[in-house]
Amino acid sequence: MSDDDSSNGNPKGIARGLTNYGDRDFSLYLRRSFAKSMGYSDEMLERPIVGIVNTASGYNNCHRGVPELVEAVKRGVLTRGGLPIDFPTISLGEVFLNPTSLMFRNLMSMDTEEMIRAQPMDAVVLVGGCDKTVPAQLMGAASADLPSLQLIVGPMMTGRHAGERLGACTDCRRFWADYRAGRINKSQISAIEGNLATTIGTCAVMGTASTMACIAETLGMTLPGTAAIPAVHADRLRAAEATGAQALETARLGLTPSRLITEKSVENALRVLLALGGSTNGILHLTAIAGRRGIPISLRRLNELSDSTPVLINLKPTGDGYMEDFHTAGGMSALLRELAPLLHLDCQSVTGQTLGERLAAAPGYLDRAIIRAREAPFEARGGLVALFGNLAPSGAILKRSAADPTLFEATGRAVVFTSLEDLADRIDSDDLDVKADDILVLQNAGPKSPAGMPEAGYIPIPKKLAQSGVKDMIRISDCRMSGTAFGTIVLHVTPEAAIGGAIGLVQDGDEIKLSVSNNSLELLVDDEELERRRLAAPARPARPSRGYGKLYADHVLQADQGADFDFLMASE
Repeated sequence: MSDDDSSNGNPKGIARGLTNYGDRDFSLYLRRSFAKSMGYSDEMLERPIVGIVNTASGYNNCHRGVPELVEAVKRGVLTRGGLPIDFPTISLGEVFLNPTSLMFRNLMSMDTEEMIRAQPMDAVVLVGGCDKTVPAQLMGAASADLPSLQLIVGPMMTGRHAGERLGACTDCRRFWADYRAGRINKSQISAIEGNLATTIGTCAVMGTASTMACIAETLGMTLPGTAAIPAVHADRLRAAEATGAQALETARLGLTPSRLITEKSVENALRVLLALGGSTNGILHLTAIAGRRGIPISLRRLNELSDSTPVLINLKPTGDGYMEDFHTAGGMSALLRELAPLLHLDCQSVTGQTLGERLAAAPGYLDRAIIRAREAPFEARGGLVALFGNLAPSGAILKRSAADPTLFEATGRAVVFTSLEDLADRIDSDDLDVKADDILVLQNAGPKSPAGMPEAGYIPIPKKLAQSGVKDMIRISDCRMSGTAFGTIVLHVTPEAAIGGAIGLVQDGDEIKLSVSNNSLELLVDDEELERRRLAAPARPARPSRGYGKLYADHVLQADQGADFDFLMASE
């Protein structure tokens, strides 16, 4: 039998973290015996182990290609003399989860962390892609702090319809808005439905999945240059094999997440998020990932970075292109090279190479229609801005790169929906008292609400306004929206209505003032009246009494802290 030779830092393989029977030698003997029942030879059981998190699921269309990726990772591990062992964790298929995938992100992070800790492995490859899986895996890996490599499943390729390229899910929303407004009919929307998502992979635009893939690469947690490879491209499988081959070298170098996810790499990731015009979910997830390493993210610091970080990427929902275009245009290497003067170039990746060393290599092909030079950006300031004021004392988020600048300085009358159910019941009513210059407000949809902070912030334009040609208006809520969405939409209002935040005190007819130039969001109601409303407010809905719902409601933090659980954050 092989002993657990941990004293000199060698990989511990099958002897790592033995099950406790009170007899260490018996524990190893029994483990090897059961391992041999799976057909492993003595030679294989002497090797260091690379665990592979397998998130294939019949409920996760984005991960349909995961089994093939896992096999490619195994090939890579075997070429370097390791033993690859895959294991399942929770898989989060965005559109198949009720009430919302975010509610289960923290659960998946716990599953990932504990399975990494509990099972013998010297390094781990995390295979994920769909919106909440990558942040969940990075959160879990950051807490477990074992050498970890993120492998992205990759974005879909676009489909075609009537001569037009289509990609989930920005085009989903565009055509659905046309359908609600009566500009296309039922047979047309049905035909479009079958052409929006036609391959394996994540959404074809710079939505949350692609944003998080780019953030993972910026943090140094993926192999350089792998974030944007399409899911169906042969290079995606080659990236998987290379990731498996790299895993044990990453372990040998001692490159755990605590060495890669640092204050500097997190700031680099914020710069990239802003330059991408990335998903509003990106700031929520990055805050949670950084929080696992005790690194706070300030929304006021986000604004400082946003003022000096231009939008350089021309991809939907803020531009015209798709992820396959970003890949062929030069991908992350090209973007990072443009941002280099703003970045901390001494940050390392899982290869041990610094960002500066990576960018010193000769640049490849660069398409300026997709990736602009820093001196000639698509927009002079970053894609996200944080807003503060009496309506959002701890902050709110606006994706200004996907919004209508003519609405950035406005005062409007509030039209309030007290819940998602209220919104669904009344948004298309002919009796709804609403005008185009009003401000739609959705309450009770934040992290601690029964809704669990869903992607409902993309409040539909009321049907009677949509039919009259209105395509955008200011919308405010304490929930989230999909990274594929667009519009002048204020999200993540903190504190939320469910814990007594001012957004829960807004009433129909109140005036709200939005000023993007001043980073402000103000409810124009005096403090005395707000206090009167607070005292008269109805009792809040009862929280779940059991199970994961209770755990979530009792321990989830606010959006400005990443909506992580209080007991999972790094201790001070």
